[in-house]
Amino acid sequence: MTWQPKVLGDFLKERIGSSEALVTPSVRLSYEGLFEKAKQAAGSMQAMGIGEGDHVAILMPNGEEWLALFYGAALIGAVTVPVNTRFKAAEIDFCLKQSGAKALVYVDRFLNIDFGAMIRELGIKTAVEVSRLGKGKYTPVNVQPEDLLLIQFTSGTTAYPKGAMLTHDNMLRNAWAAGARIGVLPGDRYFNCRPFFHVGGSTLSALMSLVFGCCLVTLPTFEAGAALAMLERERCTLISGNDTIFQMLMGHGDLPKRKLCLRGGWAAAGPQTMRGIIDALGMKSVCAAYGLSEASPNVVMSDWRDAEELRVQGLALPLPGIEIRISQEKEIQVRGWSVMRGYCGDPDATAKAFTVDGWLRTGDLGGLAAGGRLRMTGRMKDLFRVGGENVAPAEVEEVLLAHPAVETAQVVGVPSERLGEVGCAYVTLRSGFQATEEQLIAWVRERCANFRVPRYLKIVHDFEAIGMTASGKVQKQKLRQHALKEFGL
Repeated sequence: MTWQPKVLGDFLKERIGSSEALVTPSVRLSYEGLFEKAKQAAGSMQAMGIGEGDHVAILMPNGEEWLALFYGAALIGAVTVPVNTRFKAAEIDFCLKQSGAKALVYVDRFLNIDFGAMIRELGIKTAVEVSRLGKGKYTPVNVQPEDLLLIQFTSGTTAYPKGAMLTHDNMLRNAWAAGARIGVLPGDRYFNCRPFFHVGGSTLSALMSLVFGCCLVTLPTFEAGAALAMLERERCTLISGNDTIFQMLMGHGDLPKRKLCLRGGWAAAGPQTMRGIIDALGMKSVCAAYGLSEASPNVVMSDWRDAEELRVQGLALPLPGIEIRISQEKEIQVRGWSVMRGYCGDPDATAKAFTVDGWLRTGDLGGLAAGGRLRMTGRMKDLFRVGGENVAPAEVEEVLLAHPAVETAQVVGVPSERLGEVGCAYVTLRSGFQATEEQLIAWVRERCANFRVPRYLKIVHDFEAIGMTASGKVQKQKLRQHALKEFGL
């Protein structure tokens, strides 16, 4: 099967007559119903003066309204700017200005956050609360696969996020190629843990479901207990997410009483977590994934038919037509059809993101194994040096995750007068299990070289108060700042 370039609207039209398209706690929609909602949203935006090439920001949780606006914007050739629901007023303002958004559609409140008050504080005249959207007649527009579909702002681990410009072909082809590796079927029921404002939620959940005609099941926000209940109730067959999300599912006290039907999906996780996903969640066909927003996002994905040990170890091949190489500094670099157009309104950042010969710098570390399979080993900026020895946090996290009581583990480097830096670990424990901080340090000491053993370790209930992105990633920089204060460093 070869890829035929299309636009998002083509898939919506092709899916009419297919089975269920979307399930949320409050709504069930067929593909025909979803298409109708998208056309209504398109008409509303056209009535606001939004047209081809205009940028429209969306600030709201997962649900049919988010998807209808995204798909509706695509129908009229407009470009969606997803806004992170964890952004504060200054970050929202920055995204709107940096992207040149002509309008913002928002929900008044979500998770006790008063977005309406933020919008009024910022004085945004072009903002419309979603329940107050007017009506208009949808007029079709001739959209091309190379047209921009979405501007994806990164999670903001630097001072301010950068907006990767992604086309219809970037995202739809990525959804198709990654979904083919996973083995998505029209009859699948795909549970989405990711926010739609993240490419894991837009490309690799919503668009993947659309391209293959399966049903997307989602919650407004991820909570492990509610997710397990919905997985059982909706008999979901596929799920995806990063290591933290799966660790929270596997560590939840409700897991033993839930009857799950999971077959596969993808995970961006290390070997300990991948093994647990297969054994505890029954996902025998789970695939290992690696990617980044700037690549739409997937770069490598296992094939569901790969040997289990290859998938557990995260050894996966690039998508067809995508090239990867490893620099002298061990950085993973990428070239091919899924790479972004550049950063919106930021030519300097765009220039820095690419090598002289045109390869995307990922900022991630890795190596190539037999047959050209990639093994991602960590983030360049997360590495720390203990007495001259490089330590990758993922190496220590894997050892901690092998302890039967540990649910999640995060490691950062903190200052040391004698050694320059030393490791500091934060862990959460599985429901019903106990361990002391001293026992966990001793566990690592028995299994690691001395320079890898954390000097500090703290057991916490969760990472929410410390700093997590809405896509479920712990923010290492915020964790490090927290550690400096907590341990008086």
